[in-house]
Amino acid sequence: MTHFEIELTKLRDIITKIGVLAETQVGEAVKAILSEPIEGKEVKKTEHKIDKLDVKIEEICQNIFALHQPVASDLRFIMSAMQISNEIERIGDLSISIIKKTKSIKDKHDLVAKFAIEDLTREIVQVVVKTNACFVTKDESIIGEIFVLNKAIKYKIDDTVHQIISEMKSNSKVVVSGTNLVMVLKHLERISEHCTNVAESVYFMVHAKIIKHEKFDLQGEE
Repeated sequence: MTHFEIELTKLRDIITKIGVLAETQVGEAVKAILSEPIEGKEVKKTEHKIDKLDVKIEEICQNIFALHQPVASDLRFIMSAMQISNEIERIGDLSISIIKKTKSIKDKHDLVAKFAIEDLTREIVQVVVKTNACFVTKDESIIGEIFVLNKAIKYKIDDTVHQIISEMKSNSKVVVSGTNLVMVLKHLERISEHCTNVAESVYFMVHAKIIKHEKFDLQGEE
């Protein structure tokens, strides 16, 4: 293998690794929402690992640009790698924010049960798992599944937020917890959005075409 090929392989491996770490963080965030015990020290360690790998990815990409002047599919891969790394790092950050926010939700278990939040969290985990799979496999059908799942998640979160706000209007005791729960749901929505951005980058990497998930959805319904 040439030095260039070694660097590309290293880049691919690190992105796969950072994706798995972000998936772990999302899993811990979901545990926090569902009032399950989480490993606080491990969460901090994983956050540190993600940040280090994000910097490493940028360094590798800059070195490749400086030394090898990549073209065509290699250039698309490196451009996409930088974008994907940024999206995954944000997923990790949002997971940490969710864990912190859940500490301010009183009667969390009751609220989560009342508004069927557990079903939503399952879909969030699913979209993150599919996102990592789409980078590894470059499978276009998985990219499509991510777009469709994101649309469903957005719809459900909008509906749930509306229900929570209605509850807050009729019951002042849940205003503080309800507000924090709405912020948690919005963070989950953003995680799903970052996943679709990764899927868009993978599509660009493979096809040299820019696709937006909103447009993809419209095409799928025709």
